[in-house]
Amino acid sequence: MASAPQTNQLPLFYQDLMPLNSRDHSTWKSRGTEKAPWLVGQHAIPLTVEEFPQAQRNFPIVFSVGEGSVPLALMGLNEGVNVFIDDEGGIIEPIYVPAYARRYPFMLAKLEQDTDTLSLCFDPTHDLIGENIEGQPLFDGDQPSEATNNALNFCQQFEEAGQRTAAFIAELEKHNLLMDGEVSIQQQGTDQPFVYRGFRMIDQQKLVEMRGDILRQWSQSGLLPLIYAHVFSLDLMREIFSKQVTQGKGPAILTGDTALPN
Repeated sequence: MASAPQTNQLPLFYQDLMPLNSRDHSTWKSRGTEKAPWLVGQHAIPLTVEEFPQAQRNFPIVFSVGEGSVPLALMGLNEGVNVFIDDEGGIIEPIYVPAYARRYPFMLAKLEQDTDTLSLCFDPTHDLIGENIEGQPLFDGDQPSEATNNALNFCQQFEEAGQRTAAFIAELEKHNLLMDGEVSIQQQGTDQPFVYRGFRMIDQQKLVEMRGDILRQWSQSGLLPLIYAHVFSLDLMREIFSKQVTQGKGPAILTGDTALPN
């Protein structure tokens, strides 16, 4: 079995990618799990724009720096820290789990660079899929099973949401609404605040100064509430910081100015 063509760097979580097909995987199965070990130590998870209303209840939502900016749900403020996931991948408290994490180990990928066709692939390094496991069959004869069709539909919906997210980012960029972000958090008993940088956020002053007709259009299209979901979520930065301190993963071992990785 040959792995799918890979870029120099696989997407977050994925150690390998293999196209799913009835010839090689006719007897394979997939199983569910209550734990997500792929989230252990992952502090910034890609997010689609339509997830903002749910995600902003649990996480600060920021935007990555550089070209191809994407929304990120911050599950920790420092690299290697996830305050919602324990060392075995168990969820510490009820939270909204981003679709990017829920689609694993599946994803849609190009098998050939000169085509726009996407094929259902999976990460063969994880035991959620395999030949000798208890679970739901991936194929019924030479046809995809219900489990496979469900995974395919979810991944297709994710790709469509990704396109809408790109359009959302393009609209923000068009009006120059994204600025370099910075948050300063003062911990009790310390002389200097802890400053976090390396992310982007909505420039609220520019938002206030936007023309009324554009704001009305955004309100009617549903874009404006999503912008404010991001803005309101930033208040959770200090809550995440506090969770890090409580878990012993805060400034006692992680100090100074910190850049949130791209």
